[in-house]
Amino acid sequence: MVWRMVSVSRHCLKLLVKMFFFFFFFFFFFFFFVCVCVFIGIIFVESLGINYGQVGNDLPPPSKVLQLLKSLKVTKTRIYDTNPDILNAFAGSGVELIVTVENEMLATLMDPQQALQWVTTHIKPYLPATKITGIAVGNEVFTGDDMTLLDNLVPAMVSIQQALTQLGLQQYIQVSTPSSLAVLANSYPPSEGTFAPELTTIMTQLLQFLSTTKAPFWINAYPYFAYKDSPDKISLDYALFNPNSGMIDPHTNMHYDNMLYAQVDAVIFAMAQLGFGGIEVRVSETGWPSKGDPNEVGATPQNAAIYNRNLLKRQLSGEGTPLRPKMRLEIYVFALFNEDMKPGPTSERNYGFYKPDGTMVYNVGLAALSTTTTSSPSISLTSMATKKGRSGHHQRLVYWISVCLLAMAI
Repeated sequence: MVWRMVSVSRHCLKLLVKMFFFFFFFFFFFFFFVCVCVFIGIIFVESLGINYGQVGNDLPPPSKVLQLLKSLKVTKTRIYDTNPDILNAFAGSGVELIVTVENEMLATLMDPQQALQWVTTHIKPYLPATKITGIAVGNEVFTGDDMTLLDNLVPAMVSIQQALTQLGLQQYIQVSTPSSLAVLANSYPPSEGTFAPELTTIMTQLLQFLSTTKAPFWINAYPYFAYKDSPDKISLDYALFNPNSGMIDPHTNMHYDNMLYAQVDAVIFAMAQLGFGGIEVRVSETGWPSKGDPNEVGATPQNAAIYNRNLLKRQLSGEGTPLRPKMRLEIYVFALFNEDMKPGPTSERNYGFYKPDGTMVYNVGLAALSTTTTSSPSISLTSMATKKGRSGHHQRLVYWISVCLLAMAI
């Protein structure tokens, strides 16, 4: 009898131990699963930024634009000023904003006191409700004709950074400046990327600032421009991210299947030439026009849709460039709206996903979530293929977790 009671007790103890480990590993893997799903979701919704320009007639009010961005599941946007209406409308939304110091303000903001006043007036009142994460000081200053503006750039950046530090905001907001690809004297092959010699001194000062503050180098990169200028030499598929043979850099043996990644890596190599190889590069603008003048080859709705659709797929996969494959390339698409009041060639007014009245310019293969009463579709920046792929990842994850739990139960 005693032996039988001991045997039963041992059996119960083993059963309790097994149940303990079963529930322990169950909750462990459940927690792991939830974390992975959340992580996938974060990568999914935060992978793409979009530029919100305002040089258009009858654009929707900022509150409507915010609704549009939310329907698109876009969590990052860049504006070209510090419009208080936008900053107020975006309060509490969680959408990350990069704001811009207009070029004409650089001379004033060289003065540390003026910079402190500017940050106190244009940035601080909106924090933390409005999630301002970056200040773009000027736009494409390096490739303008105003040398005084160029000389003012880095001093203005330094003054703004000092103002942020003085106000305790430096850990939340990065200061940089978007440059056009014209800052490069050479970009092909990428490993031979070099900055224009005349920019070496001021570029070195900028890179030293970015290195010290751990801010990214922002580049406005448009494969469209390269294709437009040399359609007989550059493959349209290579420019559009379509399947193609690509090119191999003869010095690094790296394979490039699209022009944008080659342009970004050329910038990284150019920075390394000046001794700053560790700075992150982010694409502050890229896009493709849906309409152009007769001499603007390739500016069609079809090409614009293909470029942005393929770019979206790359972003959702979390890709990096061949030189930095493990670092996801952060990209801001240009643009949310066609800006019908912009000067210049026709293409300048036709980069948007939407017309000023809120209707889509072209279908980039995005899944419709709903249709508003104004017949303007609210869409998700999720292609159907991406949804299926994402669902497949989750299903496989659930399957393997179930297998592990079953094995432990057995």
